[in-house]
Amino acid sequence: MKQLDVQFMHPAEQIIVIIRRIYRSGMTTTSGGNVSILDDNGDIWITPSAIDKGTLTVNDIMRVTKDGKIYGQHKPSSEYPFHRAIYNTRPDIRAIIHAHPPGLVAFSIARQIPNTNIIPQAKDICGAIGYAPYACPGSQELGEKIAEVFKDKQYKACILENHGVVLGGSDLMKAYQRFETLEFCCRTLINAGHLGNINTLSDSQIEAFHQRIPHNIQHFMDVQHPSDERDLREQMCRMIRRSCDQGLMISTYGTVSMRWRGDDFLITATCKPRWDIDREDIVQIRDGMAEAGKIPSRSVALHQRIYQQNKHINSIITTQTPELMAFAVSGKKFDVRTIPESWIFLQDVPVLPFGEHYEHPDKVAEMLSHNRAIMVNNDCFIVTGDKLMQTFDYLEVAQFSANSLVMASAIGPLCPIGDKEIDELRVAFNVK
Repeated sequence: MKQLDVQFMHPAEQIIVIIRRIYRSGMTTTSGGNVSILDDNGDIWITPSAIDKGTLTVNDIMRVTKDGKIYGQHKPSSEYPFHRAIYNTRPDIRAIIHAHPPGLVAFSIARQIPNTNIIPQAKDICGAIGYAPYACPGSQELGEKIAEVFKDKQYKACILENHGVVLGGSDLMKAYQRFETLEFCCRTLINAGHLGNINTLSDSQIEAFHQRIPHNIQHFMDVQHPSDERDLREQMCRMIRRSCDQGLMISTYGTVSMRWRGDDFLITATCKPRWDIDREDIVQIRDGMAEAGKIPSRSVALHQRIYQQNKHINSIITTQTPELMAFAVSGKKFDVRTIPESWIFLQDVPVLPFGEHYEHPDKVAEMLSHNRAIMVNNDCFIVTGDKLMQTFDYLEVAQFSANSLVMASAIGPLCPIGDKEIDELRVAFNVK
């Protein structure tokens, strides 16, 4: 599947791709939510009213012209008035998403604005978030209240009191990434709140973090793609798409790499939507240099150091999920001594302070010589293995364990397996 190309895809096709993703990800219901695009002619393409979001086709998408004429088989979304009001207010916004995902709805009914300073990239993607007081859905009043918020050009997202969220972007992919990342932040904050305190990052911490990321990688020209290298690219693409389907990655974050020959490896490119990753979005790293014309993940130097110092590691996944990041944000220990299988697969998971994996990559590589996974506060979860499927399996186990721990925290004190039982597992399963 090729990445969503907003330059060449028809507005109705774009809307179908995005609304299906939103629905499959559990971020809207059959009847809830709406998506629109303002085209170059000034026409608004928008999802229809009261039509199943799970079965929409391009023929169901409605078009409303600048002079108000309606074309299509149905009625435009009942929320069309506020879509039109936002477009009239903000010429820089060309796509809008409105939906009722659980995390954002939770903040809307608590009447709070989520703090996105919990992971480095979230603030940049989401931007400042506005707040619109309640008004009846579909009403002119609601459109006016939302438009009033969007008059301030710092806002591209707005919490709707007791209603959900509306947000926009210069194209539909940017709007979707903003929507998905904001919902991720909400779910992470809610999960972290179940576990304990929430530790946010200051603006200066985020800025310093970005400054520490290596940006000066060299490039090489004579790129070759023998059959074994092509096979690794295909494996990576399949696993990344599967990770997105399983909720283990979002479109804006998730890095996968695989050792190729010696210490040379393949790694995902930066700024590529993970949902639509293609073989061309994989970057070959050879002798510490990247293939010309591509920008590798910001984690490339870290992955390189891990491979150089750990010959038993042949694949690495760096990612975020709302459940795993709940531990990274709350500072609560991610104790995988939940059930025997969790500990056998992962053993104990050490924690690094925020930013230290870029500041001290040798330390991370050393830790992974005897640990399979590492949690980095306010940033990511790093998991390693031999075959990519094995590493993915470890990640799934970590996610299931984190989810179980978050849910258990609502029941009572957590009761992990004791040292005696762990020693028994070491002997029974030959765990060193």
